[in-house]
Amino acid sequence: MKMNDNDGPLYHDHFYRSADDRLNLYARIYDIGAKTTPILLMHGLTRNSADFENLAAILSPHHNLIIPDQRGRGKSDYDNDPSQYRPDIYAADMFALLASLNVKETVMIGTSMGGLIAMLMAAHHQPICRALILNDIGPEVESKGLRRLQQYVGKSPKMNNWQDAANLCRASNEIAFPDYDEKDWMKFARRTCEMGQDGALKFAYDLSIANGVQGDKPNAAPANLWPLWEILNGIPILCIRGETSDILTPQILHKMHHSHAPNFSYIEIMGRGHAPMLDEPDAVRAIEQFLQINR
Repeated sequence: MKMNDNDGPLYHDHFYRSADDRLNLYARIYDIGAKTTPILLMHGLTRNSADFENLAAILSPHHNLIIPDQRGRGKSDYDNDPSQYRPDIYAADMFALLASLNVKETVMIGTSMGGLIAMLMAAHHQPICRALILNDIGPEVESKGLRRLQQYVGKSPKMNNWQDAANLCRASNEIAFPDYDEKDWMKFARRTCEMGQDGALKFAYDLSIANGVQGDKPNAAPANLWPLWEILNGIPILCIRGETSDILTPQILHKMHHSHAPNFSYIEIMGRGHAPMLDEPDAVRAIEQFLQINR
């Protein structure tokens, strides 16, 4: 067992084989022996399991949590075939993870790309998903936000120290967190960057994941998942949107609501873009209320 980097709750390391049996993958497991349905939390494109540290501190006293690093991130192996960095492959890996833990049913929380993975999993095998929380993502990705991601994902500026890392994180993410101060950005950097084997700081992901978001039809962000969305009609869904998000527009959100009612609820987080950290008070309240209903 170990503490997270913020002296938070205990978790243990879990390593398992990828669905294609080519890679060793990693997940943090917060296991308190709770009788409620375990929660699978899946991060966004350039993030890793550390992204959920604050939310894990809030949820872990009452819920078992499973928080993976997708292939190419964090402590999971990098894939020497960049074409494998796409949501359907990640979804297969998540089924392998749940099978390795003998988990038959989960509540899923997915941030951005993690939400795409969750929707694919639920549509492929509905019994695995008791309920779903989507963080700033839907069945359609706004092109403006995708173009913004294309500008910085996969770039590798030199970082001489942790202050450089914090400055780079701020440059690409300040639009989403305008109220963050220097301390917040340093914490952000510690979650999203790491020391490489050569002793140099770098982002904690394989730069080749950028291949999946390039071009007009990126395979890491499918343009139209509305047919899949219809399959999810029987699953309770909470959607959390950042007020200024350029990935999930109000128009997309309202279309999701209209087509999924009455099993759909949503909340917008003021002062946040893409994507909320889910430790905002309004987000925490909405998540806890949703989990209380869908235990």
